[in-house]
Amino acid sequence: MCICRRFSTHEDPFGVRSSPKQTDHQRQMMAKGLPKQRPIEGVKNIICVASGKGGVGKSTTTVNLALAIAAEDPKSKVGILDADIYGPSIPKLMNLSGEPELSADNKMEPLVNYGVKCMSMGFLVDETSAIVWRGLMVMSAIEKLLRQVNWAPLDWLLVDMPPGTGDVQLSIAQSLPLKGAILVTTPQDIALADVRRGATMFQKVHVPVLGVVENMSVFVCPNCGTSHHIFGQKGAQKLSRETGIEILGEVPLDGRVCELSDAGQPIVVAEPNSSQTAVFKSIARKVLEKAS
Repeated sequence: MCICRRFSTHEDPFGVRSSPKQTDHQRQMMAKGLPKQRPIEGVKNIICVASGKGGVGKSTTTVNLALAIAAEDPKSKVGILDADIYGPSIPKLMNLSGEPELSADNKMEPLVNYGVKCMSMGFLVDETSAIVWRGLMVMSAIEKLLRQVNWAPLDWLLVDMPPGTGDVQLSIAQSLPLKGAILVTTPQDIALADVRRGATMFQKVHVPVLGVVENMSVFVCPNCGTSHHIFGQKGAQKLSRETGIEILGEVPLDGRVCELSDAGQPIVVAEPNSSQTAVFKSIARKVLEKAS
């Protein structure tokens, strides 16, 4: 069979497979197998933070953004769900360890630091253990981290998504009533290409893309003040022109961010007057405005 004929049907990897001749009734029947959106008890607003590839600082952005939201809206209660089962980063970034306690109704109690509730697979397994699970086990774990945790009361839950556009990302996007998605990238063309795919996935499943955060946008030499675009220049601006996605902020590259993150001291709380903190607070204000 000609390869063109093999792929002649309209196949949507994020929804249902359909041919041009299918009726609306047929498509509706086929869509019944898709996950149904269900809210998380006690959680008002859910936002996912995603990236097409790893290594762009997504988890660091998630943590500092959560803390910035808490600082900009002091009355709100904020939480972070670490959905990266294979490589959980939130425990180290938030300086948290130990197993969660169980509540009276047999739900896990989130661990808390800096006033932010956190849940991660990293609290349930040894940090040196490799998690060798197939897809169904991963999805079962994600469901438990979402629904068997005593999140309430919570105004904002930020979901730190694993990199890529696979089963976990798709299932979370389809099963949760997301207020929107934030995409994290660096100025590199290879990172931007993956972010475009991530934006396409969210658009396919009707999740609003709130904007893009360009991480490591520029390095300013502390000695001479010269700006160096180590990972490329104006990548997010190009992406914004091509896709119409708003730039929420450009976070400069600074060794202090890495140093403080490794010590479990996010820069938003460790250095509240730094230029990086100012950027994260600006992003937080935009997110609150867009998602409220």
